[in-house]
Amino acid sequence: MTTTARTLVIIGAGFAGLCMAIKLKAAGIDDFVVLEAGAGVGGTWRDNTYPGCACDVPSHLYSFSFERRAAWSRKYSGQAEILEYLERCADKYRLRPHLRLNTRAEALRWDAAAGRWWVRTSEGVELSARIVVAGVGGLRVPEIPTIPGRERFSGATFHSARWDHGYALAGKRVAVIGTGASAIQFVPQIADKVAQLSLFQRTPPWILPKPDRAFTGVEKRIFAAAPGIERVYRASIYAQMEATALGFLRFPKILKAAEWLARRHIAAQIEDPALRAAVTPSFAIGCKRILISNDYYPALTRPNVEVVTDPVASIEEAAVVTRSGRRVAVDAIIYGTGFAVRDFLAPMTVVGRDGQELREAWRGGAEAFYGLAVAGFPNFFMIVGPNTGLGHNSMVVMIEAQVRYIRRCVQRILKEGLTALEVLPARQRAFNEGLRGRMRRTVWKSGCQSWYLDDQGENYTLWPGYTWEFVLRTRRPRAADFAAA
Repeated sequence: MTTTARTLVIIGAGFAGLCMAIKLKAAGIDDFVVLEAGAGVGGTWRDNTYPGCACDVPSHLYSFSFERRAAWSRKYSGQAEILEYLERCADKYRLRPHLRLNTRAEALRWDAAAGRWWVRTSEGVELSARIVVAGVGGLRVPEIPTIPGRERFSGATFHSARWDHGYALAGKRVAVIGTGASAIQFVPQIADKVAQLSLFQRTPPWILPKPDRAFTGVEKRIFAAAPGIERVYRASIYAQMEATALGFLRFPKILKAAEWLARRHIAAQIEDPALRAAVTPSFAIGCKRILISNDYYPALTRPNVEVVTDPVASIEEAAVVTRSGRRVAVDAIIYGTGFAVRDFLAPMTVVGRDGQELREAWRGGAEAFYGLAVAGFPNFFMIVGPNTGLGHNSMVVMIEAQVRYIRRCVQRILKEGLTALEVLPARQRAFNEGLRGRMRRTVWKSGCQSWYLDDQGENYTLWPGYTWEFVLRTRRPRAADFAAA
């Protein structure tokens, strides 16, 4: 196994990893490598190519603040356009020479004597780095439910994040298991192509109308000619989305207006009372992720589409079997069941000080200091770590804040010649105690089951505050929060 020494290793080339690389180069730090398991940049926007894949955050806010784009084609961009944007960023900021594609970071080990991390990759190369930044993201590992008999199914089967474009759906009987954010996008795209679509729904989501449309040529020319107008437009989107946090964080009754709108949305698009009842949630709006769509409900009213609310019990060679014993014959199964978001760095192994494995440190729950650093793991930082996800605004805002904080930690390590910079256990503990207290007051803890929560009902996924608050609190690392050596 060959060994290469670097000042810094970044893991992942999605929004997080690219942002970190861009800001390091801007600070004059060039001795880094970006390890990417896939064949190109883009992360989740490279992997998710299912029909209808698009962002549910407006385009002008779902982009870097330092790399604005006037020519977005529509208010909510599709997957291909977002991927093209990220590829253009990689080219513009000359990141290609730093990329190591098709190279998975499999194991990280801290060497206290050398003051370095050893990073073992899937390519048989071991890298030595003073600092490691993991920007792997949460929408990465497909979550496929454990259903008895799943391996016996003889037809086509795939997850939405690994869409099989070589399989012809036309004329097939298709089962879709799951009704999350991906399913409500691809179901309308395939409903008119398949012979029969059986949508197995465990819990219906709250869905609001999607205020999407194409930008006119005049609008794009104005954005290009007057950057100030684009900045104001972006700021207005941010302010509108940030205002909704009041309902999520402190005053759930504010969300009643959104629930009223969602109920009207159902009533306007579905006439059948039984189907209306089936797709109307029984939990408080906001407890699970609120989705947006204009064509999902109409797709469910098609004569060849059935919403099955009887829970899936097992899978046979050519059928899905429900708890009541009903057999639904199908040719293909598509899983729209989301991602393993709580396994933040899996399957990568991270071993820190004194041989402590991060997976063991997180056995009682994934905790970090602002989702960025973990006690016992010197010179190791994360982007989009525990409790930095959002339920109301753009993740790019959080990513940029985290990148700025990490960059300043990196600059301190290099400027002062530090061997190790490590968050103090007491600081991390106090931060998370405060965070858990705040989380109890949020709508996410109002009683529903969601991917935000772990098996004990704790939310280690979302930030229980405003994004502006996170940005301000992470503007500058405080020396008192870290032990330096």
